Amino acid sequence: MGRILALDYGKVRTGIAITDPLKMIASGLTTVETTTLFDFLDKYLENEEVDLIVVGQPRQMQDIPSASEVYITKFIAEFQARYPEIGLERQDERFTSKLAVKSMIEGGLKKKKRRDKALIDEISATLILQAYLDRREN
Repeated sequence: MGRILALDYGKVRTGIAITDPLKMIASGLTTVETTTLFDFLDKYLENEEVDLIVVGQPRQMQDIPSASEVYITKFIAEFQARYPEIGLERQDERFTSKLAVKSMIEGGLKKKKRRDKALIDEISATLILQAYLDRREN
């Protein structure tokens, strides 16, 4: 039984989260430079069973795609060509960065640590994945 992997895809960095084997709990995994994302995925997918990938879908308040959707669409096309056996779904990612910073504050992280954009991206990926799991459950 494979896990679900989530991506908070960005032009510079991509946050990554993963579920437990029972697909119930989302946990942050890492953040990688987007230019090395396929290298990371190749190695990770070689060693771990993943049934589904969830990619964040950035939308503006007016429910229109954000400018970064162009890059994400290109990534998705390449991902599906490289890994046709792995399903792919999208999850609205509005407010995940703000929620990530809020959770860092509530978790008591010092201001210096809260400026760590890689950590924010990883937490954002976790929030995307948890939102997907919650939506799927309902």
